[in-house]
Amino acid sequence: MTERRFYHLTRKTLEQTLPGLLEKSLERGWRALVMTGSTERAEMLNQYLWTYGKDSFLPHGTAKDGNAEHQPVLIHPAAEGMPEKAPNGAHVLFLTDGVDGQGLSGVELICDLFDGNDPEAVAAARDRWRVAKAAGDDLTYWQQNERGGWEKKA
Repeated sequence: MTERRFYHLTRKTLEQTLPGLLEKSLERGWRALVMTGSTERAEMLNQYLWTYGKDSFLPHGTAKDGNAEHQPVLIHPAAEGMPEKAPNGAHVLFLTDGVDGQGLSGVELICDLFDGNDPEAVAAARDRWRVAKAAGDDLTYWQQNERGGWEKKA
């Protein structure tokens, strides 16, 4: 059984949300894999994570940087194919852009982040929830509150 958390972004964008979740993962000693919907999105997030905070440092790289096994945070576009296992030995998988993560094994936690202001993204997340529930995954649903924090809703 895989633990799967759905993060309903309603107040902040993915770019505003992802760094904090990645920082918490690294604080716990976890490696992270971020799957994006495209190579362009992976590169944009790669650049953003170098500059998102003037007092922050988030060690990361992309598949094209090489040495994936050494990256604490690896950004990988699903467009290049879903690996069978996380190339960096990730404990946690972050899914963005509607990527479903099917076929990847070995992670302990899957975090599915979706844009709550996009009706199509919400509908697709509901479909992923149904599939994960049918597969027996341990599901939780988190929604951003007015302060930009998280409230567990299910």
